[in-house]
Amino acid sequence: MRWIILILFLVLLEFYSYQALSNLTKNRWIIIAYALFTLVAIGMIAYGFLSFDRSVGQNKTLMMAIALVLLLYMPKLVVTIFLFVEDAARLIIGVCNYFVSATQIEGEFLPERRKFVTQVALGVAAIPFLSIIHGIAIGRYKFRVIKQTVFFDDLPEAFDGFTFTQISDIHCGSFDDKEKIQHAIDVINDQESDLLLFTGDLVNSLANEMDPWLDTFKGIRAHKYGKFSVLGNHDYGEYVEWDTAAQKENNFKEIKDLHPKMGFNLLLNEKVWIEKDGQRIAIVGVENWGVKFKKVGDLNKATTGVAAEDFKILLSHDPSHWDAEVVSHPKNVQLMLAGHTHGAQFGIEIPGIIKWSPIQYVYKQWAGLYQTMGRYLYVNRGFGYHAYPGRVGIWPEITVFELKRRKN
Repeated sequence: MRWIILILFLVLLEFYSYQALSNLTKNRWIIIAYALFTLVAIGMIAYGFLSFDRSVGQNKTLMMAIALVLLLYMPKLVVTIFLFVEDAARLIIGVCNYFVSATQIEGEFLPERRKFVTQVALGVAAIPFLSIIHGIAIGRYKFRVIKQTVFFDDLPEAFDGFTFTQISDIHCGSFDDKEKIQHAIDVINDQESDLLLFTGDLVNSLANEMDPWLDTFKGIRAHKYGKFSVLGNHDYGEYVEWDTAAQKENNFKEIKDLHPKMGFNLLLNEKVWIEKDGQRIAIVGVENWGVKFKKVGDLNKATTGVAAEDFKILLSHDPSHWDAEVVSHPKNVQLMLAGHTHGAQFGIEIPGIIKWSPIQYVYKQWAGLYQTMGRYLYVNRGFGYHAYPGRVGIWPEITVFELKRRKN
């Protein structure tokens, strides 16, 4: 039934898209070119999905197929919405004319489709079309640094002004441009933070995805107070099929082994103390814990030996962990860092005006800083990309935090 509904929906999109084009021009060569483009794109999409091998996982062919789906059908969806609404209005007008002034009606029952509406529809449809192209060509590597100052009453005085950099969701298996990634590593190093924290999803599924990028990520400089990391849902090899459980376990071990090779201290439901001028804060790292994903994080185990009054930074990949367990935990987590959502890699962000992404209908906290009862959650928009090989409006992020002790 789902396939029937999907096919009928796609037929509807194609019907209205053809209506729009034929209403705009009668040039048969333009119409033929449009039909050929559509057929070729559908063929490439079908090939990309049908050739997907779950034993290998996501590859470039599948990613391009996903990009073509968005490129082909998002503009057509916009056109369909415009023309469908116009058809509803035409139907209402036709019915009213028939019953109210039937003796005066001449010609067809429905009024003619207005060319102006078609032009507006195509103009609006050009926005997602061009945005998706920009997202693939430029947006996916449009790294930006977001600086965030967070104030706390209970921050130890020695850490007033302490800085750290957060990155998340590298997804190295999706990359294809070493120069752009090297630029991002240089940007990370230029921040000169005291500490570096990584909140999971190093790969898409397989450890060997990091092979071409290991030396590049080794280039992240040594930070004075260390580099710490946790695992994300993609780091467990859950999204590919394995011949044996031993193969899956070996892949998981290799992914964990990548962290020390990059100079990261991987925290597996454990904590470390950062000491400065005789005072200390705890960096707590849990394995993945998500409401809709793998739940192997153990916050109780990770905070063993940590008191409620101790200052803590928690690394937990999935932001749904915050409301489900963290915010009410008796150990009083002052700051949690997460990632996972990528901001859907699609949205609109204009500071102070609008912040929207379709992911907000799935995750309550999906990008940026959130406060609950004096405690904070920050959701990083992600360093890399996954599935759709681009970013529209939600750019890849390197976050630099400054911790401040509230004076008043």
